[in-house]
Amino acid sequence: MGTYDEPEVGELLHRRGWRTAFTVAEQVDAWAWLVETVERGYDDDVDEYTNDLYCRNWLHQAWLLLHDHLVQLWTPRIRAWDDRFRAATIADDGLALEPFHGMPHPDMWWWRRHPRVLTGSLGRSLRSAGAHGTCGSEDPE
Repeated sequence: MGTYDEPEVGELLHRRGWRTAFTVAEQVDAWAWLVETVERGYDDDVDEYTNDLYCRNWLHQAWLLLHDHLVQLWTPRIRAWDDRFRAATIADDGLALEPFHGMPHPDMWWWRRHPRVLTGSLGRSLRSAGAHGTCGSEDPE
């Protein structure tokens, strides 16, 4: 694995284009927030959703750089959120999101899934791209 501590990884990724030197805790919290929101029904627009998915990209990139002991420390928590995200989404090889955002590398599996609960602006956009799922209470089909 990598050879950097957490502050070094945050700074390195910031220099590579991330808007700030995030910490692992901040990005894990952002991923947890997104997963919980997807479970309930993400109702913001597709641009906000794709922007929110980038917290998982940051974690993916950081894992290649962090010291092994940090990876071992954080991996169980991230895996738990990943499992919940998989349960709250449907695999579609990125077909629903692709019209709105280019698909990143195949290792970034979270881009190839869409929420099961399709509600609000995001739900309307994804349904227009062929996504199937359940409707939120305010979005009858």
